[in-house]
Amino acid sequence: MGTRDKLVEIVGSENFSDDPEALDTYSKDFSLTPSGVPNCAVKPKTAEEVQKVIKFANEHLLPVVPVSSWVHFHGATIPKQGGIILDLTRMNRILEVDEPNRRVRMEVGVTWEQITSHLAKKGFRIMMPLLPHPLRSAVTDHLEREVITNTVYDYGEPLQSMEVVWPTGEIFRTGSASVAGYPDSPSKGANPSGPGIDFYRFLQGAQGTMGVITWANLKTEYLTKMDKIFLAPVNDLSRIMEFLYRVLRLRIGQECLLLNNINLAAIMAEDLPKDFDKLRASLPPWTLILVISGHQRRPEGKIQYEEEALNKVIKNEFPKISLADSLPGLPGSGKKLLPMLREPWPKEVTYWKNRYKGGCHSLFFITKPALAPKFINKVEEIAAKHGYPVSDIGGYIQPIEHNRACYLEFDFFYDPTSHPEVERVRKLYTEAAPVLLKEGALFTRPYGELAKLVYDRANGYTATLKRVKKLFDPNNIMNPGNLCF
Repeated sequence: MGTRDKLVEIVGSENFSDDPEALDTYSKDFSLTPSGVPNCAVKPKTAEEVQKVIKFANEHLLPVVPVSSWVHFHGATIPKQGGIILDLTRMNRILEVDEPNRRVRMEVGVTWEQITSHLAKKGFRIMMPLLPHPLRSAVTDHLEREVITNTVYDYGEPLQSMEVVWPTGEIFRTGSASVAGYPDSPSKGANPSGPGIDFYRFLQGAQGTMGVITWANLKTEYLTKMDKIFLAPVNDLSRIMEFLYRVLRLRIGQECLLLNNINLAAIMAEDLPKDFDKLRASLPPWTLILVISGHQRRPEGKIQYEEEALNKVIKNEFPKISLADSLPGLPGSGKKLLPMLREPWPKEVTYWKNRYKGGCHSLFFITKPALAPKFINKVEEIAAKHGYPVSDIGGYIQPIEHNRACYLEFDFFYDPTSHPEVERVRKLYTEAAPVLLKEGALFTRPYGELAKLVYDRANGYTATLKRVKKLFDPNNIMNPGNLCF
């Protein structure tokens, strides 16, 4: 039986495609990664179908590239060696919402739009990164370690136990989902690291090279009862970092982040390009966004004591910092931003990173907050060298671990139809990445060419990772060409 006949037998003829036009949709994403075309694509509906596809691929040494949604930004789902696209978008069921244990179990194809809407009806939410694409997989973003905007929750791992199909075809459940009787077991799968073997870190950031996640448990939180948003114009990043370290270690606030003027304009502009330039010019260089919230019990009291503590820190230590519910000259800006931070980006509006010029390539890493200004200056120097306007560089700083560290992101906007602009951003990125790496940037999620730079600097770790990969994927069929294998 040929490849086509066997895969059709597994998933059905309507869920198999080798049509060149259909396959072209899998050959590229929103990144600058070179395109790569698969031989065919299948859309399984169950873990058992995933298992059969992977076992067949092993027998015939065919590469398998898992794809969880139609939205990808870093080239991790573009086939490097052809093979089979394992399109998991049909696996989009929300399997259970465990309200007493604040847990939701959902399949990997569930999108941000789908899960936020479903949970909101029950009075819950899951923590999310900044304005995620509505059609992107929520499970994938957690597997990829996208940082969340809620600093108060960043010590707790939101990703809990999960089900995975290993590269050899075995189905396995991690953590407390591995116990007999699951999902009716007492733990309800809420512990990611026991009593089963701890594999959840092993699968995070693996870009589909270590197995296929079919469903996962994620922590949920109650929707807040009351919220109060504060905005502050920022001209001195070093000083605001000191302020955040002082405030966040007191566990004040829910969402807390910093955006520069171009990113904030891309988010807030109602009519691009008509009001974008005017809005960008009116915004401060950076804006601090801080939300304090009241929960199920005595929400007014919680808001009150957090605001009092916040005002005390400002009065005694940071008198020049001015917090208000709107930015100067932009009445209602806080009221507009607050609901946006709790929802994915609207589906009917062009994604915010693509609103300005149509394309965006991001460079991001973890660093110490005190070092953020140094990295910003370094990137601006490299951008100027390549003729890229410094005023067009988007900036996003996300405090983590109560501002003991921060996530720093640079967004390079470009016109994807302009070859010179595409090449300029590509060269800028290629030069900036190794410079920042040498300066101490911690790239915890390296993609594409950056992966080679990172793994070349960690020879011992890379050698160990390759040995582990050989154990779990002896035929190297899972998304070959990514990471260090």
